[in-house]
Amino acid sequence: MAEFLFVFQFVLAVVITISVLLQKSSSIGLGAYSGSNESIFGAKGPGGFLAKFTFVAGIIFILNTLALLYLYNKQESKSLIDSVPLTPVETPSAPALPIVPADLNNTK
Repeated sequence: MAEFLFVFQFVLAVVITISVLLQKSSSIGLGAYSGSNESIFGAKGPGGFLAKFTFVAGIIFILNTLALLYLYNKQESKSLIDSVPLTPVETPSAPALPIVPADLNNTK
């Protein structure tokens, strides 16, 4: 589910970027390359439609971001400590020191 929402997030980002660039601005943006939008969207052009579409896509983007936040937080709430078995593990004792006879240490 999270993978689908992650891919959907990228698609939404691209759609929002394109819809913002198609909107009319002081420099017209990419709207100059879109052809005859006036005939499709009416005499006023695509301004109202694109503004509403961008707003709705932005709301969906925010909701998708919150859903991703919830899902990833739910998945990543497990710690490495949770995977450690709870049974006590015996620690090995230190190796015994070799016994050296007293005669070898006494050199004259």
